[in-house]
Amino acid sequence: MNPNQNPNPNAPKDASGEPSEKKPRNNRRRKSNKSPTATIEGNEPWQRDMKKAIEANQKMHKDRLNRSNLLDQTSKGKIKITPLGGLGEIGGNICVFETETSAIVLDVGMSFPSEDMHGVDILIPDFSYLRQIKKKIAGIIISHAHEDHIGALAYLFKEMQFPLYATPLPLGMIANKFDEHGLKGHKKYFRPVEKRKIYKIGEFEVEWIHITHSIIDASSIAITTEAGTIIHTGDFKIDHTPIDGYVTDLNRFASYGEKGVLCLMSDSTNSYKEGITRSESTVGKTFDSIFSKAKGRVIMSTFSSNIHRVYQAIDYGLKYGRKVSVIGRSMERNLFTAIDLGYIELDKSIFIDPHEVNKYPDKDVLIVTTGSQGETMSALYRMATDEHRHVKIKPTDQIIISAKAIPGNEGSVSKVLNFLLKSGANVAYQDFSEIHVSGHAAQEEQKLILRLVKPRFFLPVHGEYNHITKHKETAMQCGISERNIVLMSDGDQIEVCSKYIKKIKTVKTGKVFIDNQINEQIADDVVIDRQKLADSGLVMLVIQLDKSDHKLISKPKIISYGLVPDRDDKAFSIEMEGVIDQFVANAKKELLENARALENEVRQVVRKHIYRTMKKYPTIVPTIFMM
Repeated sequence: MNPNQNPNPNAPKDASGEPSEKKPRNNRRRKSNKSPTATIEGNEPWQRDMKKAIEANQKMHKDRLNRSNLLDQTSKGKIKITPLGGLGEIGGNICVFETETSAIVLDVGMSFPSEDMHGVDILIPDFSYLRQIKKKIAGIIISHAHEDHIGALAYLFKEMQFPLYATPLPLGMIANKFDEHGLKGHKKYFRPVEKRKIYKIGEFEVEWIHITHSIIDASSIAITTEAGTIIHTGDFKIDHTPIDGYVTDLNRFASYGEKGVLCLMSDSTNSYKEGITRSESTVGKTFDSIFSKAKGRVIMSTFSSNIHRVYQAIDYGLKYGRKVSVIGRSMERNLFTAIDLGYIELDKSIFIDPHEVNKYPDKDVLIVTTGSQGETMSALYRMATDEHRHVKIKPTDQIIISAKAIPGNEGSVSKVLNFLLKSGANVAYQDFSEIHVSGHAAQEEQKLILRLVKPRFFLPVHGEYNHITKHKETAMQCGISERNIVLMSDGDQIEVCSKYIKKIKTVKTGKVFIDNQINEQIADDVVIDRQKLADSGLVMLVIQLDKSDHKLISKPKIISYGLVPDRDDKAFSIEMEGVIDQFVANAKKELLENARALENEVRQVVRKHIYRTMKKYPTIVPTIFMM
């Protein structure tokens, strides 16, 4: 440093303590979305042509990336989109598309209850809004045959019937459900559709586009109205090596994208997953490895609708000389529906009935079964708890659970895993080996659809709020303006046209509780009562009063459940007897002569005492006899 210089005491110092020179900020970093301008000097013919080509290519890129500019800006058409389920949750998918005079409903699915919904097997959407617009509904359209997309159809058709449009496999599986529910006559509403063909349904033109997913014959849906085209991906992944060879029909997405798409609605389930989702065919390598080492029976459990997963397991079972037993009503029904409809090819002679399993050496048996979600009534659960009539788990068994726990089912899956491991069997689950792949698109697949479709507006769907928020970020990376993206919740009604997208109102949504044993609804208050009983317990009081002098004839009988441990039950009863004795002694004569009013007052007194001493609010059931 020059000693004659007068250093700035505030100047930044370098590592030696000397003032460092301030480096100029790099202002050349590009910050705008504008195309850089070519600076070609000279006026030679080739230079003029070079400049012309650069400008033409820049315009071409701008045009091809903004095909939604082709939308008719003068159109007065509008469409309303109302999700009634499937947002803020996993499952229960149902969405209404509506013009002024016509409506269609996409999917009618079920979801699973939480663990505190005692006695509830499934949840179905509240159909209140469908009742309001019933006269406008021109049809139901189905994307694919997973339970969270078709599982509530039978309950809807018990009340309201509409033409039902779907490709053959979903219709085949829906037919099975209708048979179960005594709705065979409602199959007259079935309308089988062909992919790449446009169907006029009310004011809508609808096309089913082939997509790969974790079930055969899945579709994305293109819906065209006067307002423009909306593409709903349904559940999807981009599998380039699917088991049946039928890859995603990317050409149709690109074709719509070139014409200009008003709005894209896309699967958000795997929005946090970077890269791409592995192909279904990769599971086969793991199956091969497990089957080659198995010395006893192989028992494979997965979703009953995952036909290609089941098919792969059977294929490797046959490779190693095993007979196949399909156990579980839904598994058997779905597999043989797929065989009968020609989606997979298997000789039925390879199958044996469950009661025949023990006639064969263990090394010659493959069991394909339900129960991958830990359902207590499933075949795998009953095997694990030694309750199955034909199959008991052995230490030599190789168990494969080829499915991921649906959110909310983790506890049930863990429970059945514990039973299986305690039996001594070898268990392969997703934490132990690569025996499951997702059926949902990761970020790079989501980007591919966004780039092919190039929509003006974007609605991320299928998933919890954090999933759709992450999908929004991905869409913005792909050039969708933030103001053109709406994050919906169930019940939000969105209006979209060529000029805008906005929320216009909220409609009633919710869940209806279903008991699968009787295929009927459980009233909301019944479920609430069950939750309360489970959380805080029950106290029953039996009191006998003398009519003449209004005194206790004998000690009150106290019965409690779920409130105090058995060892404290006697002390609790004595305590409650004292509370009731004191109350009766101090009660007014008018109250003691009115049995109903007396019961209510006893209930309040006991409830307050228990809360004061135990901080609990049990259900109190007093019964008073005037004798």
